[in-house]
Amino acid sequence: MALLAVGVAGYAIAITFIPALQSPFVKNMMSNTPVSAAGHFIGGAIALTTGAFQVNSRLRNRYLHWHKILGKIYLFGVVVGGLCAFILSVQSFGGWATHTGFGLLGICWIGSTIMAYYHIRIGNINNHRDWMFRSYALTLGAVALRFYLPASQIAGIPFETAYQAIAWLSWVPNILFVDWFFLKWYHKQTG
Repeated sequence: MALLAVGVAGYAIAITFIPALQSPFVKNMMSNTPVSAAGHFIGGAIALTTGAFQVNSRLRNRYLHWHKILGKIYLFGVVVGGLCAFILSVQSFGGWATHTGFGLLGICWIGSTIMAYYHIRIGNINNHRDWMFRSYALTLGAVALRFYLPASQIAGIPFETAYQAIAWLSWVPNILFVDWFFLKWYHKQTG
């Protein structure tokens, strides 16, 4: 998971700063909404990378000071990336299905991260951890999207049709998995 997250983060940084690497789709986004596109790519890259180190319990317990610093950087990345994602969502390709799917992702991404921050501020570590798992599951929507896009092209699904579904598939299964399976299993393991 961490390798995929860091790989997608590297890709996001590369397409932000190296126009030759941009697909026509990304070029269009960067020319129409350059600040929102760059903010989304950079904020998302920050969240993907810092979050990958936050979910490792051994690192978290051993380096609590760094966990707190990376947590604040993650929060910054999510807020910037999520706000820019929401702005991009209202202009996203594919109509209302993509506008709504990506818009709700941006709202849920920021909301779950703020809930995690709130719970750590009041000292509720268990709820903080649960909300962070939710937040990072939403962050990993960027990784899932990069699997669904080529898979849909290989399957011969028209891009607009695929993109409308991917606006939801990239994140809804992630959050359902975390809430319905992972957190139940995790709480059984940790007591």
